[in-house]
Amino acid sequence: MTNEPPIEDVPIGGDGIRLGQFVKFAGLLDSGGDGKEAIIDGYVLVNGEVDRRRGRQLQLGDVVTYQGRRVRVCP
Repeated sequence: MTNEPPIEDVPIGGDGIRLGQFVKFAGLLDSGGDGKEAIIDGYVLVNGEVDRRRGRQLQLGDVVTYQGRRVRVCP
């Protein structure tokens, strides 16, 4: 049994989106500035690993985690 939270699907209406845009779009953070800081400080995980590049191009199926909330990039 796992203690991980469920994954929420977030449709982006396309093939990809940048990490900095996605954390705001998915409602993980309220502003782009907050997202930038959280990403640079290493609080945002992509597919279970820290990625400090807010310009990282996410692909469909990528899972982004912030403060225990997990969201998946969907078409």
